[in-house]
Amino acid sequence: MSFSGVNYFAVIIAALAAFGLGAVWYMVLSRPWMKAVGKTEAELTRDAGPSKALPFIISIIALFVMAWMLAGLMGHLGQVSVRGGLISGLFVWVGFVITTMGVNHVFAGAKPALTLIDGGYWLAVLLIQGAVIGAFGV
Repeated sequence: MSFSGVNYFAVIIAALAAFGLGAVWYMVLSRPWMKAVGKTEAELTRDAGPSKALPFIISIIALFVMAWMLAGLMGHLGQVSVRGGLISGLFVWVGFVITTMGVNHVFAGAKPALTLIDGGYWLAVLLIQGAVIGAFGV
């Protein structure tokens, strides 16, 4: 698979948009999310120092890789448009993301609310990334 036709500016914008969405999503849903994972705010803010930044670093790298792969998939399918991006994002979410999360969460004994909150975020991420990549084109 060739990535020569990928618009890397679009990939970067898509990753940053998804990261921004995550900040808003989890600020708005912080209380239900904490309840779903069974943690308190004190437990989550207890750790200080450089390791506190690690989840954010991993997140932005993962979002960049996700946008890059989605752009490659869209280019490979020849569907580099907003509509094609939305459809590709939805198909990737249904086929790979929510199915994997569902299995992992049920075996981990996670509350369904956690799957809804996190799964909803990943759906929104893939739709936004697909739309951004589609809007910018190759």
